[in-house]
Amino acid sequence: MFDRTDLEPVTVGTSGLGKRPGADESLAEALLASPFRQLDTSNNYALGRSETLLGEAISAAGGLPAGKVVFSKADQDPRTGVFDGDRVLRSFEESCARLGLETLPLYQLHDPYGLSVSEGMAAGGPVEALLRLRDEGRIGAIGIAAGSHELVEEYIRTDVFDVVLSHNRWTLVDRTAETILRLAAERGMTVFNAAPFGGGILAGSTFRGDSYAYQPASGEFLAHLDKVRALCADWGISVAAAALAFSIREPRIHTTVVGIYSRRRLEELPELVAAEVPDGFWQALDALGEPPASPTD
Repeated sequence: MFDRTDLEPVTVGTSGLGKRPGADESLAEALLASPFRQLDTSNNYALGRSETLLGEAISAAGGLPAGKVVFSKADQDPRTGVFDGDRVLRSFEESCARLGLETLPLYQLHDPYGLSVSEGMAAGGPVEALLRLRDEGRIGAIGIAAGSHELVEEYIRTDVFDVVLSHNRWTLVDRTAETILRLAAERGMTVFNAAPFGGGILAGSTFRGDSYAYQPASGEFLAHLDKVRALCADWGISVAAAALAFSIREPRIHTTVVGIYSRRRLEELPELVAAEVPDGFWQALDALGEPPASPTD
């Protein structure tokens, strides 16, 4: 059900789908019809609306189109915050009901911040439930997906996960995920690298001002970013194209998750993926030195 060799370089992320009432139905249909075969969602994206819209698009298409796959994630109870094994089982059933699917190739433990790793791994806990679903054939692979790199690293060291998803931590200006990549490679895990644009700042977005990964960036960090921007300009490369290529070219990363919030961004993505970045650019990037501490550290 889950075969890493089938993964394509880019997975479409849908965390923003469902946040625009009345405007996202056509986007869901476009995502399903796009050339990108892998869609990533979660139980709590837009309070479940992301999965619901994808499910409606799947139903309208007469079922999941051949070759398409949907990955999702288990989330804590939105009302109580409980994130035990029973909650994971309910989360999975909710996801399947919304999507109109009986099985999922990948289901991940998502942002388990309210409990320790030992609690997450304990009998009756969320990881035990994920393993049960995998053993029953309802899930092809189980993963850990969270923003805290220390938490992710600790879960990786339990040696029970097939997949790890990290976001905002392996980009043109951030190498915080180095330990995650190393630990995952040592264990033969599949790696999803999400948010290669650092929350938008590497894609030209000014929506969040001078923030990186949704947090205020330091002057030192922004100064380094300006050097990267200037380097891209010197080479005639857009920062977004370089940012995406940076993730795709890393051999320890098996697919890069790019969040899509509009049809325009979806339509622009194939050209961004196809953009050629000369080898000399990467040498020049290395010559800038290690990026300073990012807001994700």
